[in-house]
Amino acid sequence: MPRVALRLVADTLLVAILLFASAGTLRWWRAWVLLAALLLVRGVGARVVHRVHPDLLIERARLPLHATQPRTDRLLVLAVLATGFVGLPVVAALDAFRWHLLPFPEPAVSALGLALFVLGWTMKSAALHANAYAVAVVRVQRERRHAVADAGVYGIVRHPFYAADPLILVGLGLWLESYAAALGAIVPLACMVLRLRLEERVLRRELPGYDAYAARVRYRLIPRVW
Repeated sequence: MPRVALRLVADTLLVAILLFASAGTLRWWRAWVLLAALLLVRGVGARVVHRVHPDLLIERARLPLHATQPRTDRLLVLAVLATGFVGLPVVAALDAFRWHLLPFPEPAVSALGLALFVLGWTMKSAALHANAYAVAVVRVQRERRHAVADAGVYGIVRHPFYAADPLILVGLGLWLESYAAALGAIVPLACMVLRLRLEERVLRRELPGYDAYAARVRYRLIPRVW
């Protein structure tokens, strides 16, 4: 658990540096609320997941790279991280304090953004709780007797961990009063969809039972949509 806690603190510290350095000030209460929410919801989620899948959290605390990982997946995961979880905080801060590309969202819309942000991270924890094989790289884990996960949120959509990303990224932009950042989420989300398609090809080809699961749970990210 110490390694996991260190990773959570490091991630939060990185977001803090990105936000405050780009804003040019520490006097940004919305950023402090976002950071507190991030650390709290991820910390609680980690404790819940640790009770059932401690090894999974330890593996996910490492860099999202693996020797057996397809090269395309390496590029896509780095693209999602760079444009989404690193790039969007920078864009949001610059837009809120300097660019002002679009009008600020109404207070109710910003509050909705924070709710979406928290819901997204909660969904990620729920996905990890339901799937002991939800590592950060696209690969079939034969050394762990990888099996299809179909319980919990995996009974609703096939990729609930990815389904949380739009909520997190758009919610971040709205809460930090930047429609530009919220709209900019389309870039990392497009990379995420490409990665999802790659993962599905790997799972259909290499994971026994995945085709039957895909026929049973029809939707990838959004129920009754896609």
